[in-house]
Amino acid sequence: MRPLLLTPLLLLASLAVPAQAAPAGPAVPTVAVGSASAGSLLDLDAVLQPVRQATLTAQVGGSVTRLGVQAGDKVKRGQALLQLDDREARAGLLRGDAGVAQAEAELANARTTLARQRDLLKNGFISQAAVDTAETQWRAAQAGLQQAQAARTQAALSQGFAQPAAPFDAVVLATHVETGDLALPGRALVTVYEPGRLRAVVQVPASRAALAAGATQVQVLLPDGRSLAPVDTELLPAADPVSQTVEWRLELPAGATGARPGQTVRVQACGAALATPGTRATLPAAALLRRGELTAVYVAQAQGFVLRAVRVGPALGGQVEVLAGVATGERVALDPVRAGLAGAVPAAH
Repeated sequence: MRPLLLTPLLLLASLAVPAQAAPAGPAVPTVAVGSASAGSLLDLDAVLQPVRQATLTAQVGGSVTRLGVQAGDKVKRGQALLQLDDREARAGLLRGDAGVAQAEAELANARTTLARQRDLLKNGFISQAAVDTAETQWRAAQAGLQQAQAARTQAALSQGFAQPAAPFDAVVLATHVETGDLALPGRALVTVYEPGRLRAVVQVPASRAALAAGATQVQVLLPDGRSLAPVDTELLPAADPVSQTVEWRLELPAGATGARPGQTVRVQACGAALATPGTRATLPAAALLRRGELTAVYVAQAQGFVLRAVRVGPALGGQVEVLAGVATGERVALDPVRAGLAGAVPAAH
């Protein structure tokens, strides 16, 4: 059988048959990039700190003979937290007791001598000068007793310093010594804090301190996803000369259970624009495409979408500031995943 050969006419006819058109891509809704007053949003990291915290330090020298608490323990006001070697303090207290006893005996003797001298003066056996001398010795004995009592009080106080106690009902945050350590005067021993009262501490850039001071809506986002409004705020009056930041303290409500000192939280705030505001582009946070280190949006063009990298700032209320990459008025895809599909086109608006 002879092979089938296509004639040039048939070949041209086959080439003239139109190919099947590719299916159209999805129509993706878009949104116009808006504008907002520069500086009208704040989104900063903060650290939780106790409102009331105390670090107990050694007031007398001595070795730590017993450490009675550890981090996380609950303690009552006046409860001893550790024991320092107080043998020297106890010896001083014994010396104080002996000194008081001696001074009391000397005062009793001086009082008896003065009474006897006064009786002799009445009978004319001695002069007034002898009575005056007895009175002086009696007053000196009184002063000696007061001095001995003060020394004993000081010795008792020193012995009390050997047992540092909790200044209020608290939770032990950290211990700074171990049994056997030498605690010299001034060394930190134990840090305690009052539970249930925490504050978020924010280091606000000095250039945006005015916004923090005039913020009308402030919320603290805890690590577990809860959002709390602070019950009190305090912006310190001075800026740090090195970091050029101002400390902003936001006290949390008493019901902030589960939060712990040292945790990192987010603080979001918004308020009135500054006196001479500029403008920045804003768009919905859902329009952002994040892939590793890349943050981008799909910008609508006449025939589809173009992926463009952007640099974003803080977000609040579902909106995010765009510092670079797009301009106000441009339209971007609300669904960046669908906008990346082949053939995707902007939906009519």
